[in-house]
Amino acid sequence: MVDIAIVMGSESDRAVANRVTGVLDNTDYTYDVQVISAHRNPDRLDEYVGESDAKVYIAIAGLSAALPGVIASKTKKPVIGVPVSSKMMGLDALLSTAQMPPGVPVASVGVDNGANAAHLAIRILDLIQ
Repeated sequence: MVDIAIVMGSESDRAVANRVTGVLDNTDYTYDVQVISAHRNPDRLDEYVGESDAKVYIAIAGLSAALPGVIASKTKKPVIGVPVSSKMMGLDALLSTAQMPPGVPVASVGVDNGANAAHLAIRILDLIQ
């Protein structure tokens, strides 16, 4: 069983994921890190979310940043989106992460702020432990 599933849209998001794991490594919470694109690997993403026993998801993505919303559409568990700066200083990814349709909530942290995503996941898990 893993507490937090960290999913990044591409390997280029690794530096942001490392900020997440850097915080989590100082806790007793367990995590799993995967590279799964919502656009290039939708079937693999479906399978991963369907089989994961994670309690919280952290989804890291830039550009259209569809990954957090796609994960949120497939689970009732909390999803934290981390927009990544690539184009437009990350504003495109931030808006994509924050502007979810009704019934598909995604919590969003600041651009490239993997550390805050980890801290938010910890607060959520502390409430349910």
